[in-house]
Amino acid sequence: MPGNTTAPQSASNHLILKGRGWVAPLCWIAVLLDGFDAVVLGAVMPSMIEDPEFGLTAGSGTVVATVGLVGMMIGALGMGWATDKFGRRKLLIGAVVLFSVFTLAMAFVDSIFLFGLLRFLAGVGLGGCLPTGISMVTEFAGKGRTGKSTTLMMTGYHVGAVVTAALAIVVVQNLNWHAMFIIGALPSLILVPLMYLYLPESPDYLLSKGRVQEAKTVSEHYGLDFSEQAHHEQVLTEAAPESAEAARKGPSLVLQGQFRRNTIFVWIASFMGLLLVYGLNTWLPQIMRAADYDLGNALGFLLILNIGAVVGLMIAGRVADRITPRNAGIIWFIGAGVLLAALAIKLPLLGIYVMVFVTGCFVFSAQVLVYAFCAANYPANVRATALGMSAGVGRLGAISGPTLGGAMLAAGLAYPWGFFGFALAALLGGGALTATKTLRQEES
Repeated sequence: MPGNTTAPQSASNHLILKGRGWVAPLCWIAVLLDGFDAVVLGAVMPSMIEDPEFGLTAGSGTVVATVGLVGMMIGALGMGWATDKFGRRKLLIGAVVLFSVFTLAMAFVDSIFLFGLLRFLAGVGLGGCLPTGISMVTEFAGKGRTGKSTTLMMTGYHVGAVVTAALAIVVVQNLNWHAMFIIGALPSLILVPLMYLYLPESPDYLLSKGRVQEAKTVSEHYGLDFSEQAHHEQVLTEAAPESAEAARKGPSLVLQGQFRRNTIFVWIASFMGLLLVYGLNTWLPQIMRAADYDLGNALGFLLILNIGAVVGLMIAGRVADRITPRNAGIIWFIGAGVLLAALAIKLPLLGIYVMVFVTGCFVFSAQVLVYAFCAANYPANVRATALGMSAGVGRLGAISGPTLGGAMLAAGLAYPWGFFGFALAALLGGGALTATKTLRQEES
């Protein structure tokens, strides 16, 4: 349980100086909402289509799923920039509020148009959770723990996916699909007040805004080495040409100097990574149905895939801190490609469960290691912007993944060519990461 230390009397009144253990859990729960959102629509879609009063079809369901992802893309791009401009704390709280309010409203509409609009608006809010949460957690993790802190926080995403998949089996059958969206909004009733009371502003953000004394106060209270933070910021800022002028240009900095090459290839890797995440989370049950597995096992594969993701993240973070997020990401993408192709091989039921579990260990961690690379290789004044743009461009992959899977299903090619298509995306992601370059000295 987070500690209950009190703020020193000399601290600025507006700074949040509470127990040191609150930052990671609060950001973890915020990212858990992203995991809920990734799975919930796929989990309730069959029931929504079967609901005669709602009138959803496979075609309109695809449109609803797509507009939600477009909202997330806009949210990631916009909130990443806004976070670097206005602060991590305000934007993360605001993102959770937006997502929760519009998700709750989805449970009470009877129009496909309104449902899609609310899904879009909820996506805008949710899109800001990921880049902001990663920025916060990595900044409070300290030196040499970027990989571990990022992957550990992202276990929240997959725990959310696992819990949502398990809940859907019970809730949809015993209540209705509306109840799932009510459940998705409930965590905010506890999370938002806790974030307001206990979530501090990041010292890196304060330092990037010239609020040096406040940054030092927060750093000392939360057990961070202020001198090392300042040094790392100097190293990364000096990687950009005319650093003082470039720093004032905001988002354009990610496409200047040594950052340009990394940014372009990170976008490609993120596109491929999220294509895999959303494509598999949306269509894996249907692909397995096309391979003649029954519905119960098809849903079980989705559950096992995300359990494997949680285990994989725990391993990937430790590996990343030893060999850098870049090198770990390359290994994980290539491993994902090989394992996805291998899923096309017919195996006994136990064997295919084991293969799906191991595949989950690699597929989802690969994308998270892209975020870990971003967090370690951009300065504080554009870190959330870089993460947001990576996640935002990646959302185009998130749109493409379900579209690719749906097209293959419609053409009768889902099995085995669906797995081969996703395997190719993984290999392309690994190839993009090989073209990046580690900039931060501690990870050289």
